[in-house]
Amino acid sequence: MKNFLLLRRLNSRSQLIFAIAIVSALLLIPFAFTVGQFPISLTEIASLVWAKLFGGSSAPISSANIVLFEIRGPRIAAAFMVGAALAAAGAAFQNLFRNPLVSPDILGVSSGAALGAVLGIFLSLPLVAIQGLAFAGGLFAVVIIFWVGNKIRGHDPVLTLVLTGVVIGSLLGSGIALTKYLADPLNQLPAITYWLLGSFASVTAHEVFLATLIIFAAIVPLFLLRWRINLLALPDDEARALGLGVARMRLIVIAAATLMTAASVAICGIIGWVGLVIPHAVRLLVGAEFSRLLPLSMLIGGTFMLAVDTIGRSMATTEIPPGVLTALIGAPAFIWLMAATFKRRRH
Repeated sequence: MKNFLLLRRLNSRSQLIFAIAIVSALLLIPFAFTVGQFPISLTEIASLVWAKLFGGSSAPISSANIVLFEIRGPRIAAAFMVGAALAAAGAAFQNLFRNPLVSPDILGVSSGAALGAVLGIFLSLPLVAIQGLAFAGGLFAVVIIFWVGNKIRGHDPVLTLVLTGVVIGSLLGSGIALTKYLADPLNQLPAITYWLLGSFASVTAHEVFLATLIIFAAIVPLFLLRWRINLLALPDDEARALGLGVARMRLIVIAAATLMTAASVAICGIIGWVGLVIPHAVRLLVGAEFSRLLPLSMLIGGTFMLAVDTIGRSMATTEIPPGVLTALIGAPAFIWLMAATFKRRRH
């Protein structure tokens, strides 16, 4: 009876948090369209959307129209989508590694993607090629780490993967540092530094569409297998006794989280802390049940990333990279969450 009441209370709190998160997102999205170096009122936005939907080719083309549909629209969609993807990847990895302090780049996805993009900038390749190299670099890093981890065959395969990821990530980081050292300090080095800080400024609708397809394809198996993914939090022997193919499920989760992270990094650069802080905070709010944790992490992660990008592009005349703001917000928030976690365990 006591467990039933506790579960009912947790479900009620989850529904309340879901409602608050949905309302927050619905309020923030239209507000994000209005603010920036070129303010647009909600009335003007409504008229432009109406003309776009029903005016056809006869709809007038104005500066506000270009800002709304070609600049601000793709940027807002990208910020929300990247925040949701990073939070989902973080939730999946935290469940997989049985550690709420794990982030999406634990297996070197971000480092591999960063090295690919840095090499593209160093070779003066076009933006599409740079993004392609970033995506391929993230996937390649995880493949190498997974291959090395399987070859080592440590006592604990999860721990072996983590340690291998740390080593390979450090190696990739040295490659990034070497490329920065060799880069042209007048043109290439500033571009590399700017990309590594993350930005949604140059995102186009086509890039958002391609990234959305990849992220959606990665999220679908996580949703379909959400009940089985819960079993990954158990020791391997117990999970196998319940009929779970642990190795296959682990591979599916790693592949899905890697695709989401690589697609996100490819279009906006490296943005840290979102995949670490958001799912950890949601876990404290609604528990570790993956069917609740995943959608709520995505919703809050997308809203948080959109809020950060909106603040970064509107609080000063010079845009502040979102990676800087997420670090400023995420570091103290993570310390507070870590203290709250340890306090809960003591009680």
